Amino acid sequence: MPILQPGSAAPTFSLHDGDGKQVSLADFRGRPVVLVFYPFDWSPVCGDQLALYNELLDEFDALKAQVLALSIDSTYCHAAFARDRKYRFPLLADFEPKGQVARAYGAYEPHEGCAERALFVIDAAGVIRWSYLSPMDVNPGADGILTALESLR
Repeated sequence: MPILQPGSAAPTFSLHDGDGKQVSLADFRGRPVVLVFYPFDWSPVCGDQLALYNELLDEFDALKAQVLALSIDSTYCHAAFARDRKYRFPLLADFEPKGQVARAYGAYEPHEGCAERALFVIDAAGVIRWSYLSPMDVNPGADGILTALESLR
């Protein structure tokens, strides 16, 4: 199944972050959300990708956007990864049932058993306005995200 395309309603979800706090997509209704699916905590490309988004948080904030990152890793793994890397946005555990949210967005890789490297910009009304699937070994950067967010203004 391909990733969800622009114009699709963003599937709702509630997942736990590394602190055990439940975070729902609905918590951010009324503002854009950058949804970042990534394969695994502690992998080099994932660490670089999330570090870039962490560095750009002020730009995302200026565009009123919330960054949410999801992988199939556990809340404990997310807590250690976020603490070590000083991430300032939630890392959500799509852990049990494994990859359920990634599957809903068409961003699950069954052979690897993980989320694919997929990006979504969801508008304030909960509609996907931009989506991108990157090769697993390539950091997709932030240009597409920022362009999509700026187009929502």
